[in-house]
Amino acid sequence: MTIYTNTWALHVSGGQQEADRIAATHGFINLGKIFDDYYHFRHQGVVKRSLTQQSYHAQKLKREPQVKWLEQQVAKRRKKRDIYSEPNDPKYSQQWYLHGSSHYHLKVEDAWNQGYTGKGVVVSILDDGIERNHPDLVHNYDPDASYDVNNSDPDPQPRYTQLNDNRHGTRCAGEVAASANNGICGVGVAYNARIGGVRMLDGEVTDAVEAKSLSMNPQHIDVYSASWGPEDDGKTVDGPAKLAQEAFFKGISEGRRGLGSIFVWASGNGGRERDSCNCDGYTNSIYTLSISSTTQNGNVPWYSEACSSTLATTYSSGGQYEKQIITTDLRQKCTDSHTGTSASAPLAAGIIALALEANKNLTWRDMQHLVVRTSKPSHLSTNDWLTNGVGRKGNNIQNINFLKIKFIILALYLFSPRPPS
Repeated sequence: MTIYTNTWALHVSGGQQEADRIAATHGFINLGKIFDDYYHFRHQGVVKRSLTQQSYHAQKLKREPQVKWLEQQVAKRRKKRDIYSEPNDPKYSQQWYLHGSSHYHLKVEDAWNQGYTGKGVVVSILDDGIERNHPDLVHNYDPDASYDVNNSDPDPQPRYTQLNDNRHGTRCAGEVAASANNGICGVGVAYNARIGGVRMLDGEVTDAVEAKSLSMNPQHIDVYSASWGPEDDGKTVDGPAKLAQEAFFKGISEGRRGLGSIFVWASGNGGRERDSCNCDGYTNSIYTLSISSTTQNGNVPWYSEACSSTLATTYSSGGQYEKQIITTDLRQKCTDSHTGTSASAPLAAGIIALALEANKNLTWRDMQHLVVRTSKPSHLSTNDWLTNGVGRKGNNIQNINFLKIKFIILALYLFSPRPPS
């Protein structure tokens, strides 16, 4: 269907003054030059949109010797070729932590609007495996970011049990890179990132198992996300042994072609037992980016551990009437009940993937600084905020002279890419 507008394009010789005269003579308004000697006229006596062409006015213009060509303008259907359009996945509207009318979300749509969706970034989930054939993961699944350390084979598929107790890694993977616009479940924070899984928790976990997982394909994998650690029982002090320590150091010094592997770690769920993640050698390592949780309403959840090693906070589950996290689940299903700091760390890994797409030259230390500098305390409700010597807010934990920076990550999409050094 052709829709005719009330505007004409004309080729008029004689310049602007002649074009103005012709327009005024015949009841048009000269909207100005298009380029060269082409002008844009509008007639107020013609409806803005019509199914019929207005030949009467065109004939009057044609009689002017200075008019070399004219054409009534038609409305053309044009679609913005934006990378981002709001996902149509059935659970997306319920993913309160990604978007919404309240202030309590991660504002990822602002990053998506700028074209950052994780494309070209690789994230691997170190856990109990991931369901690589899950319909919401299969499009982004990366076999080069995957391995089964427990069984020494390339397939990270979880071991299925009656209790579905190997669902953890699949849930974490969906938070990072569940596909968008496929009519399945929800979407991941970095829904175009490549996602892999290292199956290493479904068996004896040794120093060698941890080290092999942490050093898996470091020139291919950008971000390692781990939501596990020692017992959160309030009495265990433990951390990486010799090989795992060396794997961390090798990752930050040699991974990503010398820029450094990025290790995202869940800070722990031992709040009820008064556990401290300061006693967890994985979360308090300088080489990891330790992530804790805040609830839908911005409260500190009951399971949160107080410690100065926590670098930042993202969303997760909370009280009885607060919502939890929507993500992929075992047996090709979808869940709306993913919980704990296990759910917070993958959200941070997804946000980091967006930042790495914006600037692949960021080092592992750059990323830690960016998380600190762009995280905001405004939507985390606690009564012990303090401002440190450089003007940043944090919590004073256990009367020590180190301020925990426990902020909701809100603004990683604002990173301006740094030119290569």
